[in-house]
Amino acid sequence: MAIWNPWHGCHKKSAGCLNCYMFRRDALYEKDSNIITKTKDYNLAIKKHRDGTYYIPSGEVVYTCMTSDFFLEEADNYRKEIYEMIKLRQDLTFVIITKRIERFYESLPSDWNNGYENVIICATCENQMMADERIPILLKLPIKIREIICEPLLEEITLNKYLKSGLITKVTCGGESGDNARVCNYDWILKIREECLKNNVKFYFKQTGAKFIKDNKLYKIERYNQLKQANKANINNI
Repeated sequence: MAIWNPWHGCHKKSAGCLNCYMFRRDALYEKDSNIITKTKDYNLAIKKHRDGTYYIPSGEVVYTCMTSDFFLEEADNYRKEIYEMIKLRQDLTFVIITKRIERFYESLPSDWNNGYENVIICATCENQMMADERIPILLKLPIKIREIICEPLLEEITLNKYLKSGLITKVTCGGESGDNARVCNYDWILKIREECLKNNVKFYFKQTGAKFIKDNKLYKIERYNQLKQANKANINNI
């Protein structure tokens, strides 16, 4: 797995953004997260060592724009170049997670057609309102591989009618991290898992979050343990 952040900075858009980890980290350095700037890693996907080998080796899954949003308005002029790099690296799989799926067509390359084989587009939905707003858009777009990210999961939601489409390949769920994290309930996780199993969709429980309810008991979980505890639940189907 690799991370590629060609630009940095974002704007909070919906409830899931309230305690954004990027804003928290920037605040430690008195950095304004709302300012969008290219990073030193802008060309990382095609950057090579002196011996001619790529910095990101063949076969890697590359999580793209993890400190921003790929479809952010200020990045419209950057995106064309990024798509060119993605096309050059057919040996990599690029994962793009967005809260702005409605801006998918902005700066889309002319040869996109029904999507690039090496690009996974993930729409996030932290609550039912965002699920009902974003997923219908995701389903209608020309994308080869579509996934849903329910993180931070803030309430009980149902995805069944969307999973029935057969167009969603995977759902990832998780709680919220940080000192001000909102509660995530294990029952919400299990409900989504059951819907995934019913519709033959891959399911991944990524992390518990900092405040996790199981069997009506609230657990406060340290950051280093949140992924471990989720993995120990042994409910993934990927």
